[in-house]
Amino acid sequence: MGSMEASTAPENGSSAAGGGAGGTACNGAGAASNGGGMERRLRSSAASASWAAHLPLEVGTRVMCRWRDQKLHPVKVIERRKGSACSSPADYEYYVHYTEFNRRLDEWVKLDQLDLDTVETVVDEKVEDKATSLKMTRHQKRKIDETHVEQGHEELDAASLREHEEFTKVKNIAKIELGRYEIDTWYFSPFPPEYNDCPKLFFCEFCLNFMKRKEQLQRHMKKCDLKHPPGDEIYRSGTLSMFEVDGKKNKVYGQNLCYLAKLFLDHKTLYYDVDLFLFYVLCECDDRGCHMVGYFSKEKHSEESYNLACILTLPPYQRKGYGKFLIAFSYELSKKEGKVGTPERPLSDLGLLSYRGYWTRVLLEILKKHKGNISIKELSDMTAIKADDILSTLQSLDLIQYRKGQHVICADPKVLDRHLKAAGRGGLDVDVSKLIWTPYKEQG
Repeated sequence: MGSMEASTAPENGSSAAGGGAGGTACNGAGAASNGGGMERRLRSSAASASWAAHLPLEVGTRVMCRWRDQKLHPVKVIERRKGSACSSPADYEYYVHYTEFNRRLDEWVKLDQLDLDTVETVVDEKVEDKATSLKMTRHQKRKIDETHVEQGHEELDAASLREHEEFTKVKNIAKIELGRYEIDTWYFSPFPPEYNDCPKLFFCEFCLNFMKRKEQLQRHMKKCDLKHPPGDEIYRSGTLSMFEVDGKKNKVYGQNLCYLAKLFLDHKTLYYDVDLFLFYVLCECDDRGCHMVGYFSKEKHSEESYNLACILTLPPYQRKGYGKFLIAFSYELSKKEGKVGTPERPLSDLGLLSYRGYWTRVLLEILKKHKGNISIKELSDMTAIKADDILSTLQSLDLIQYRKGQHVICADPKVLDRHLKAAGRGGLDVDVSKLIWTPYKEQG
């Protein structure tokens, strides 16, 4: 949702080693400099040679790795495998986690990307962990296990979280092709076993069937009759369209959409029983068809008043306001239903950020225009935002006080303007006049 990608642009820097003042040094100084460089290289070679005896590196080893920005970053070895032509321990490949970055940037690397001079042994790490655990009481250790939960996994206890991380620690699909885009994946997705370790999957952008080879996709595209998601077009404004897809009527499409989404979402459970869900697929349309930009799903019947279960904007379309549009659209559907809504919990850290931005903009725009007092219930009735979400948003902005047994909204115009500016742009607007939709309970 929203923007999740990290910057991958290499930084410009000086790569010349011998220019400038060093080039005009006298012979003696130059010789001394060269000797120092030779000595460092010999020491480095000796260190690397000593580590060659320890290859392949053990899982759990920490080392510096050259990333796509051509700089060294600390990593932890998560898994290892023999290379295609594995004739020696040096031919192993390593699946590494960049400890400074999100798991979505984990990847397979070759030995030449690792700086063996910086290797930290697994034994040292275990001894350190043991020493640390000896200093802690059992209560302290349990408290750390319970509170050290990755954002988006708050519903998991410590044991379940470890099991989740173990099961999903290695991405099984590295890239996908969808329409005119080739996209690097972010996370593990439980595709059928025959697709595991396939370097790249090819998706039909209309029916979402996936194949192992480009030729299979080309043959499929000649037969596939779809030019848009299966289901009803419920919104069209300019080149944007929204399609409602019933998981019960289009089971294979719904399951394939879940497989695809899981490649970019770490925190969501994959539901195989898609019958219970409606999928709202946002598309950009041209003369070739309607191309998926992102989607959200919602339960057909939610006892908790959830109006959104899962949301994703595909990486090529991020930073364009589509995530905010999807959130706004979910609330427009709630208004049509005559209900208040809230997203399914837990929210990821980025999900909470996106929703908090939406709630802030909607609520403050109303407060700016409204004359006189207004209650949280009235705000909820106007926006279809759940009262709890309104309360938490206004509290986070210090716009609400508790006086004489009730909450009072403090709406100073200058403060509202400052918060609105900090919340940023609202993204694309939903033109409600273009929405033609009947709530699910009234269909049929």
